[in-house]
Amino acid sequence: MSDMKKNVLLFTCVSIFCFMSVVQAKITVSETDKKFDEWKQHFVEELWKVYPAWASSVGYHKYDDVLIVPDDAARTKELDFCKKSIKELAQFNPESLSDANKTDYHLVRNQLGGTLWSINLLKAWEWDPSTYNISGSFAEMLSNNYEPLDNRLNNFYKRMANIPAYYEAAKRNISSPTKEHTALAIEQNLGGVSVFTTDLEDALGKSGLSDAMRQNIKERAATAITAIKDYADWLKKLKNDNPRSFRLGKELYDQKFNLEMQSGYTADQIYEKALQHKKDLHDDMIRLTRQLWPKYFSSEPMPDNELQAIRKMIDKLSLKHVTPDSFQSAIDKQIPELIAFINAKNLIYIDPSKPLVVRKEPAYMAGVAGASITSPGPYDKNGNTYYNVGSLSGWDKDKAESYLREYNHYILQILNIHEAIPGHYTQLVYANQSPSIIKAILGNNAMIEGWAVYTERMMLENGYDGDKGTALNEASPEMWLMYYKWNLRSTCNTILDYSVHTKNMSRDEALSLLQDEAFQQKGEAEGKWKRVSVTQVQLCCYFTGYTEIYDFRQELKNKKGDKFSLKQFHEQFLSYGSAPVKYIRELMMKEL
Repeated sequence: MSDMKKNVLLFTCVSIFCFMSVVQAKITVSETDKKFDEWKQHFVEELWKVYPAWASSVGYHKYDDVLIVPDDAARTKELDFCKKSIKELAQFNPESLSDANKTDYHLVRNQLGGTLWSINLLKAWEWDPSTYNISGSFAEMLSNNYEPLDNRLNNFYKRMANIPAYYEAAKRNISSPTKEHTALAIEQNLGGVSVFTTDLEDALGKSGLSDAMRQNIKERAATAITAIKDYADWLKKLKNDNPRSFRLGKELYDQKFNLEMQSGYTADQIYEKALQHKKDLHDDMIRLTRQLWPKYFSSEPMPDNELQAIRKMIDKLSLKHVTPDSFQSAIDKQIPELIAFINAKNLIYIDPSKPLVVRKEPAYMAGVAGASITSPGPYDKNGNTYYNVGSLSGWDKDKAESYLREYNHYILQILNIHEAIPGHYTQLVYANQSPSIIKAILGNNAMIEGWAVYTERMMLENGYDGDKGTALNEASPEMWLMYYKWNLRSTCNTILDYSVHTKNMSRDEALSLLQDEAFQQKGEAEGKWKRVSVTQVQLCCYFTGYTEIYDFRQELKNKKGDKFSLKQFHEQFLSYGSAPVKYIRELMMKEL
C-alpha cells in the first residue's frame, strides 16, 4: 500500500473516529439533559411543598389551603430542603448540559445558596417585622379567577386556620427589629385587614356557598382580624431599647448584591458606573435646557448654575399634569395609545389575549411604591395582570400637587412604559410563555427591572411622544429632557442604595442628592428615603439591568449591521424568560 493510500486511510479512520465521538458526546449530553429535566421537575414539586404561598403566587394552586407557620421547624425544613437539593444538584456538571439547562442550573444553585445565606446570615426574619404579612396572598385568592369562586373560598377558609399561630410565631422570632421595618409592618398589616372585611364580604355575596359555610368563614375571618390587629398592637408596644440599624453594612450588602443581581459587575463597579452616568445625564440635560430656554423663559437670563437652570426648566414643564381625581383614568387612556405606537413601529409583538387591568393599589401594598404590576404567574397564564396605581384620595392639596408635578404629563407616559407596555407587563407575558419553568419562577430582578428601564429609552429613540401619536417623527426636546430626569431616578437609586447601606449616607444627604441632583419633588424624595430604609439592593436592579441590556443591544447591533432587527432582538431576548442578562447574552451570542 502506498504512503498516500495509507495517509488517506488513516485520515478516514480518524475522521470516522472523530465523528463517532461527536455523536457519542451528543448522546451523552442528551441523556444528561434528560436526567436534569427530570430532576428539575422533581425539584419544583418539592419546592412548592416547602413554599405553598410562593406556589400560589405563580399560579400553582395545589397547596392554596396551606399557610406555613414561620417557626423554627419551618426554617429547619427550608434549610434541609436547600442542602438536600444542593447535594442532588452536584451530580450534574453544568458544562455537560445544554445552554438552556446550564442557565437553569445556575439559577437553581443561586436560589438555594441565597436561601441558606438569607436564613443563616442575613436573618431578616429576626429584625424585619414586615416579613410577616399574610394579606397579599389571601387577597389574590379573591381577585384572581383561576378556579370557581366557591373553591377559592373553601381554600381561603382552610388557610385562615393557621393565621393566629402564624403571628404568634412572628412575635417569637422578632428580636431588636429596626424602627423603620416595624412602622412598615404596622402600616401594611393594618391596611391588609380590608381583605378579611370588605373584600371577603364582596366575594361571599357572589358565592353559592351555604349560609352555614358563609357563617363559618366570617367567624374564622374575625379571628384572623383579631390576630392581625393584635400583632400590630404588639409591635406598637414592643420594648426595643437597642433596635437594629436598617443599614445593611458593606459585607452583607456586597453578598446580597451578588446573589440578587447575578451581574457581571460588582456592587462597587455598578456604583462607579452610576456616578459617571449621572454626570453624562446632567450634560445632556443642560444642552436641552439651553435649547428650550428661549421658548419658555424668553425674557429671563438663564442662571449660571447649570443645575439650577435645569431645575427651573423641569419645574416649568412639571406644571403640566393631570388632576388628582383623573390620575388613574389618565393611565387607563394611555395604555391603548402605547399599544398603537408599538404596533405602528413594529417594535415587539403584544399579545391582545392577555388582559391588563388598571386598578387602585390595594391597601395591603401601600407604603413602598406608587405603581406596580401584579402578574398571574406561569401556571396561571390566562389570569389578569394588574397595574396597581396608588390613590391620591385623602391627600392634602400640597402633597397631591407635589406628587402630580413629579408624575407630570411627560413622566406619567414614561411610568406607563416602564410598568406596563412594553415594560413589566410585556416582559412578564413573555416570561410566562418560557418553556423553562425554572426561568419563569426564579426570575432575575435586574433583568426584569432593567428591561423596563431599557424600554423607556427605546421608545423615545423610536420617536414616542404622547402628544404626537404614531407619527414618524422624533420625540420633543421636552419629552427627552423629562426622560433624562426620569432616568436619573434609576441612576440615583443605585447611588442612594449603595451610599445609604455601605457609606452611612444621612437622610439630609440623601434628600439633597434626590432633590438637587435628580430634580425630584420633595414628596418623591421623602418617599424614596422611606423605601431605601426598608429595602436593600433592590433599588440597584434598575440601573444594573438597564446598563447590561443596552450595552448588549449595541454590541449585537454592531456585529449584525444591516441585518439587525430591533423587533427580533426584543422577542428573542424575552424568549429566554427572566434569566440574568449575562446568561441571555451568552445564549444569543452563541447563536451567531
